[in-house]
Amino acid sequence: MTATLSLYNASVPGLIRMMDNLEHILRMGQTNAEDRGIDPSVFLTARLAPDMLGLVGQVQVATSIAKACPFRLAGTTPPVYDDQDNASFDDLYALIERTRSDISSVTREQIDGREAVEFNVKMGPVERSFTGISYSSGFTIPNVYFHITTVYNILRHNGVPLGKLDFFGGPSALG
Repeated sequence: MTATLSLYNASVPGLIRMMDNLEHILRMGQTNAEDRGIDPSVFLTARLAPDMLGLVGQVQVATSIAKACPFRLAGTTPPVYDDQDNASFDDLYALIERTRSDISSVTREQIDGREAVEFNVKMGPVERSFTGISYSSGFTIPNVYFHITTVYNILRHNGVPLGKLDFFGGPSALG
């Protein structure tokens, strides 16, 4: 059987994988905080620069963008989460699990064939126009990677011994 690259294949499996990787990075951070006797809030509120979101905010944005993608590609409204309760590592794991579940709920049949379908997304005060493929490959995937990389960098900057393989979900994730 020959695999083909479809809009579904280019988005949904990778987004789920990115959520798995994000969870791995956070678990490394939580374990490191426990091992070093550091209050978890030190990591959860840390940021790379004063004008950037802290770790919790980075996770919230990564999950928000990731979960919206398949719904927008399918032409449906993405679920909205109440991000007020994300104050612990366990809260972030629950957010990631909910995101994975919502991403997985959109089917291949709902997405494939919609590569050229045009739609608008309101981003703050501005509305942007996309096609399915430009939204997935030009907006969603780069943004999710950016915010997950920032989580990785925040933890790394705070002494968590993360390596490149951890970004990909750990050594066992690559097979």
